[in-house]
Amino acid sequence: MSAFRKLKALALGQNTDLDLTAAQLQAASVPVTDAPCRGCADPCDEGHDEYPKFDVDRETEMLGSVKPYARQIVISSGKSDWVREVTDAKGSLAAYVYDLSSSGRPPKDQDPSKKDKHKGEHEDVHVAGIFDGANLIKNKRVTILNGSHRTIADDTKKETVLVFPDYTVVGEVDCSQEGAEQLWDHSVSPYVDLHAVPQASTSVKSWIIPYSCVILLCSHKRRDNRCAIAAPKLEHALTLALEREGWEVHTQLDDPSSHGPALEDLKGSPDEKRAVILAQLKSVDVEHADHKRALILYCSHIGGHKYAGNVIINTPRGASVWYGRVTPHEVDAIVKETIIGGRILPPLLRGGMSLSHPGHKSLNDW
Repeated sequence: MSAFRKLKALALGQNTDLDLTAAQLQAASVPVTDAPCRGCADPCDEGHDEYPKFDVDRETEMLGSVKPYARQIVISSGKSDWVREVTDAKGSLAAYVYDLSSSGRPPKDQDPSKKDKHKGEHEDVHVAGIFDGANLIKNKRVTILNGSHRTIADDTKKETVLVFPDYTVVGEVDCSQEGAEQLWDHSVSPYVDLHAVPQASTSVKSWIIPYSCVILLCSHKRRDNRCAIAAPKLEHALTLALEREGWEVHTQLDDPSSHGPALEDLKGSPDEKRAVILAQLKSVDVEHADHKRALILYCSHIGGHKYAGNVIINTPRGASVWYGRVTPHEVDAIVKETIIGGRILPPLLRGGMSLSHPGHKSLNDW
């Protein structure tokens, strides 16, 4: 199988030269590291969890396997496995939002001819799978995932939704067509500006996610058993590695209301409110937080299960790093180099959002 994939990659003209990949990323102003992905011997001599033998595509080009998207939402479910297609689950918030996303409907009272004011910021970047998170209307697509977090609402019929790259948590979302429309108009539609100041009159409430990073691990067994096998082993390895660095690790969302008022309740002018939102984002980021915390969640299918284990790292600055072919042996490097150091490990990279950061040596720089 591996020999066939290697021949196929060569026939398709795919780049399998990691030195060339690193050079392309550097040319696109993506902060990279040349540190080895695996810090232990092979076979491992440090007691890392091992996967049972399953087939992983290690031959074809992985960079470019992430399609551009405007926003990604992760809906509370309290589960680690779901129906094969979460957006097909009738009566679910995922299904209702998918219908809105497919229609491309702008929010109510929004001009559908609106242009993306950020368009052109990094249009000179042409690396497959790397895209600018500020170009919401251009990227357009909304990816809809279910997550393992439970709702923070007292009413369990109301969902809690994480929104990236805005790095917000939206609570009190009714699992209905009306609830989906409120969520869409509030923070999900590509026509809603990045870090937009929410209207005080809305029935949903939102906060900045109170963590220095959110790590998503695909665990969707009904799509591919390899992800279900990899996810718990990666969660264990990530927890140990982060705790060794002095981080606190959660696998359930801390109630954000305990950290301050909802964004809808901020006082002042729109510019003053936006300044507060950006200050809150900076305050939880790895470079500025006094007490660093990570949230690790299982999520539904993100594509590319042939590259299991699949990991997405979201940061307060709006970067989203998609890694594939991850085993517990690479976790120490991911924590030290990417989560803490803000640098990309090219051999693991599938793609991501806002990874081009001209003039900076780290994705964590503001």
